[in-house]
Amino acid sequence: MATPRRAFVRSEFSPSLAPPLSVGGPFGWVRANLFNSALSSILTLASIAFILWITPGLVRWLLIDAVWSAPDGDACRAPGSGACWAYVRAKITFFTYGAYPRDALWRVDVTLAMGAALAVWLLWPDWPRKGVAAILFFAIYPHVAFILLHGMGDGSRAVVNAAAGVFNSEALRDFARDGIPIIGTHLWGGIFVSLLVATVGIVVSLPMGVLLALGRQSTAPFIRFFCIVLIEVVRGVPLITVLFMANTMLPLFVPDAWTPDRLLRPLIGVALFASVYMAEVVRGGLQAVPRGQLEGAMALGLTQSRMMRLIVLPQALTIVIPGIVNSFIALFKDTTLVAIVGVFDFLRAIDTQRLDPAWNGPTISTTGYAFAAMFYFVFCFAMSRYSLMMERRLAHGRKR
Repeated sequence: MATPRRAFVRSEFSPSLAPPLSVGGPFGWVRANLFNSALSSILTLASIAFILWITPGLVRWLLIDAVWSAPDGDACRAPGSGACWAYVRAKITFFTYGAYPRDALWRVDVTLAMGAALAVWLLWPDWPRKGVAAILFFAIYPHVAFILLHGMGDGSRAVVNAAAGVFNSEALRDFARDGIPIIGTHLWGGIFVSLLVATVGIVVSLPMGVLLALGRQSTAPFIRFFCIVLIEVVRGVPLITVLFMANTMLPLFVPDAWTPDRLLRPLIGVALFASVYMAEVVRGGLQAVPRGQLEGAMALGLTQSRMMRLIVLPQALTIVIPGIVNSFIALFKDTTLVAIVGVFDFLRAIDTQRLDPAWNGPTISTTGYAFAAMFYFVFCFAMSRYSLMMERRLAHGRKR
C-alpha cells in the first residue's frame, strides 16, 4: 500500500535576510565602485597613494605653517612660511569690489544680496510662487541692479518717475529727484564683476540657446539658414576672438552716440558665445525626445507651439540637464578671459595686487591664486550638485 504524500503549507512569511556584507552596505559599495575590476583596483590604489602623498604637505602649507595675521608681507617672506592668508585678508575688499568707491560699497552689497535671494527663491524646488520670482528676477531686478551699481542717469530717472506715478509714491519721487551718483564701469572690478558676467551669460544663454535650437530645426528657410550660420560661425572660433570682435568691431556698426559701454561689449560677446553652445546642447535634447511623444501630441490636436511648449521642450531640457550645467560651469570659468579686453575681473584684481611691494613674494602670490581656485571651485561644485539634485527629482517619473 502506497504511503500518501504530505504537503507542507507555510503559515507565515519567513523573515527577509540582509544581503551579505560583500554585496550590500559600505563594503558592497566599495567593491562595486572601487574594486570591481583589476584596472579599477589599480587606479583606486594609485589615487589613494597620491592623496596620501600630497595631503600632508598641502595641509601643512595651507593651514599649519600659514600666516594668518600680519601688517605686511615680511612674515610671509620668512623661510618656511606657508600660505599668506594675511594678504588675502588685507586685500579682500579690493578682490571683491575692485576700485569701486569705498563709500558706495553698500550698493554692491545690496545688489548681490537681492540677486542671491531671488536666485534661491527661483531655484529652490519646493518654494511657491515661482512665477512671481521669475518676474522679479528677469524683469525688475536687472533695472534695479543697474540703477544701484551704475547710478541714475536721465533714463533711470524717467523709469523711477514712471514707477512713482504708477504707485503714487512720494518716496520714489524723492528718490528720483535726489538720485544716486553715477559710478563708471571703469571702476568696477573684482568678484562682483565676475559674478555679473557669469550671471548675464547664464541668464541670456539658456533662452537664446532654446530659440536658436528651434530656429535651426525650423521649416522656414531663412530662419533656419540664419541660425545655422550664426551657430557654426560663432562656435567655430575661440571665445577670445569673440571678445575681441565685440570690443573692437561692435562700436563700428553703431553711431558714436550709441557706442556700447566698455563692460557691455564683453557681456554681449560672452552671452552670444554661450548661447550658440547652449543651442547645440538643446538640439541634442530635442532629437532625443521619442517620436511617439510628437505623434501622441498631434493625435490630441495640439498646435505646434503648444506641443513644443508642453510636450517636447520639458522632456528635452530634462534630458540634457548635465550638458546645460556643464555649459554653465565652463562659462563661469571662462569669465576670466574678459580681463584680456580690459575688464577688471577677479583674477585681474589678484594679478594687480600681487605687484604691491608691501606684499611681494612667491608664497604671497601663490596664496592669491589658491584663493581664486577655491572661489571658482565652490561655485562650480555647487552648480554640479544642484544639477544632480534636479536630475534625480525630474527622473522619478521616467523610472520603471
